[in-house]
Amino acid sequence: MAIREFQVDLLRDAVERMCGPAACDMPEDVRQAMEEAARIEDGPNARSVLAELLDNYQIAATERIPVCQDTGMVVIFLDVGLDVHFNGDPYQAINEGVRRGYRDSSLRMSIVGDPLRRVNTGDNTPALVSVRLVPGDRVTLTFMAKGFGSENTSRLAMLRPADGLEGVRRFVLDTAAKAGPNACPPIVVGVGIGGSFDQVALAAKRALSRDTGQAHSDPFYADFERSLLEDINKTGVGPQGLGGRTTALSVAIEVLPTHIAALPVACNINCHVARHMKEVL
Repeated sequence: MAIREFQVDLLRDAVERMCGPAACDMPEDVRQAMEEAARIEDGPNARSVLAELLDNYQIAATERIPVCQDTGMVVIFLDVGLDVHFNGDPYQAINEGVRRGYRDSSLRMSIVGDPLRRVNTGDNTPALVSVRLVPGDRVTLTFMAKGFGSENTSRLAMLRPADGLEGVRRFVLDTAAKAGPNACPPIVVGVGIGGSFDQVALAAKRALSRDTGQAHSDPFYADFERSLLEDINKTGVGPQGLGGRTTALSVAIEVLPTHIAALPVACNINCHVARHMKEVL
């Protein structure tokens, strides 16, 4: 197949287009999950909270204001075809898209250039970009605007292989319990299993880019996702921590091969404002 010359302005323009809608329009999969949660809740507090959250979605969409004041750190997953040649710097293009999109939509600038000196970059850049090579001549861009109230409740552990499935279960449930109301439930839980110390956290983050409620393609892990979701919802933390049957909307697992001596596991927590968009370029 011939090499495709890919103009990086396509990345810039796509990211710019996504910033405003990601902040103001909840993805349909998230909205449907929230509506289903409201339907099954039987406690007055939980029903009232979910109704208010759904009202907030509608107000944000109608008035074009962010669903949440934390409009997030931009996380980009790029699946790049092996037959693609970038005609320019894709990282610069992505950051220019973030810069324009956040400025033009008047979104909060939340990024500091250094974690200890804490000087705001003023334009919500740089984005965190992860690249994966895939067959073909297309580029799939997945955009996430990740809030940090929930990010700060995320955890990683290097378990022993002997801990097995139940060790992973205990870790996920303990992470969700510790998150409690601080992660702004109902939460979405991304779980990475396997790989190495660095890869497992990225796998957990990537899991959050799946549609809410989309099951794993492997029935074994699909069953584990359902089981974890049931167990998390039995904790009774409930919407906004006020009690109820809906502590989490979804659990998504991503797995990686790992070393015979290791069982890495990571939980990346997202609040109900699970902002994600995807475009194939």
